[in-house]
Amino acid sequence: MSTERITHLVGGTAWTGVSERTSKVYNPATGQVTGELDLASAATVDEVVKVAHDASKAWGRTSLTKRAQVLFAFRELLNANKEKIAALITAEHGKVLSDALGEVTRGQEVVEFACGIPHLLKGGFSENVSTNVDVYSIRQPLGAVAVISPFNFPAMVPLWFVPIAVACGNSVVIKPSEKDPSAVNAVAALWKEAGLPDGVVNVVHGDKEAVDRLLEHPDIKAVSFVGSTPIAKYVYENGTKNGKRVQALGGAKNHMVVLPDADLDLTADAAVNAGFGSAGERCMAISAVIAVEPVADDLIGKITERMVQLRTGDGTRGCDMGPLVTGEHRDKVVGYVEAGVEAGAELTVDGRDGPFDGADDGFWLGPTLFDKVTPDMSIYTDEIFGPVLSVVRVPSYDAALDLVNSNPYGNGTAIFTNDGGAARRYQTEVEVGMVGVNVPIPVPMAYYSFGGWKNSLFGDSHAHGTEGVHFFTRGKVVTSRWLDPSHGGLNLGFPTHD
Repeated sequence: MSTERITHLVGGTAWTGVSERTSKVYNPATGQVTGELDLASAATVDEVVKVAHDASKAWGRTSLTKRAQVLFAFRELLNANKEKIAALITAEHGKVLSDALGEVTRGQEVVEFACGIPHLLKGGFSENVSTNVDVYSIRQPLGAVAVISPFNFPAMVPLWFVPIAVACGNSVVIKPSEKDPSAVNAVAALWKEAGLPDGVVNVVHGDKEAVDRLLEHPDIKAVSFVGSTPIAKYVYENGTKNGKRVQALGGAKNHMVVLPDADLDLTADAAVNAGFGSAGERCMAISAVIAVEPVADDLIGKITERMVQLRTGDGTRGCDMGPLVTGEHRDKVVGYVEAGVEAGAELTVDGRDGPFDGADDGFWLGPTLFDKVTPDMSIYTDEIFGPVLSVVRVPSYDAALDLVNSNPYGNGTAIFTNDGGAARRYQTEVEVGMVGVNVPIPVPMAYYSFGGWKNSLFGDSHAHGTEGVHFFTRGKVVTSRWLDPSHGGLNLGFPTHD
């Protein structure tokens, strides 16, 4: 089978240089190599950043009306091409087509939020603070910014940041994951078709060498990152050391607390959906169910009934769950399953042996369930990032809360209960950035901001929403006094804005 060359997009066109290093792109459902990806050197990153830096000057001066027009056009193009982009995600990431389509749709919500940029950038005005003196505030773009995105949401995560950065008047250099790079290229091409000037959105593919150069380049003013906690911390420390504004979203160990009064059918559905959707490769996946006794036995029975009905296989065949992204990652997750057995957890459902509806060489692991997990086991302490769900039994609400709050991560959590007082107490007391009440994956809408606490976030700004607008702009306050009134000429035409 011939492989496709996948390369950088610079100034709206494919890069024409020769890469000294490349990496292979796989179809996880077959194990076959489908692409050869150019990996950028530091010099190539410099080339891309220069294009972005130059483009940012004119784009930052472009009117809000024109920027909004481009955003609306991009929104329509993204909607028209979402099936194509979803197919690229499935081909390189492995998630089933319906999940890939949902990813693009969630990203589109941020585009729609960014279409309101004229309202979002309105400043404040105070008249006559002193005699004939007015004070007002404005927000201005930063310049060229970088977005470093992970493999698990190759379209959605860039769409968390790029539309807002662009709407605010910045140019962007996107560094996607090497594992599934094609979706980002396809989305970037739509920006050009929407009328965005060349160089405002660029894509540079690469590994640590590219990341390090973006973190140190003087013309990159801000960095947005999503990935594992160790790398998020690295990006934050090195980006801020070089004077950049950084928002680095890290890993998670998301807990679902189930109280004895919960609707167990609803809860079991939610646990399966949140634990095994996208093969558990989500930073918002539920990986630990905290069952407040005496609910555990009944809940585990209902979860097991649902798990055995799931089909794991090729994402194009209408399966419920696809493969893991690489063979290496699959082996790592299998290692956690083996470690859980060795530590004494009860393996209630073993997903290692299938059956799998796909090629023999696909990177398969089925839904896996552990019971009687204790907080010292690696399947509890570590972010596995795979279809492994652990049930921890606790005697009370207070014990559940203490377990969640003592965890070093604080990304997302959920509580399932019919007790409004308990839910309200939990949302107040839990030390986590995003909370769901009878909602297993509490990803907020685009006009709110996404992000966790503790080791799940480095930096002060969450993604999208008003925090995203503030991250991609700088505030300025102007104090002015005009001694004489000014008069314009006569013009009886209807006023227009360009």
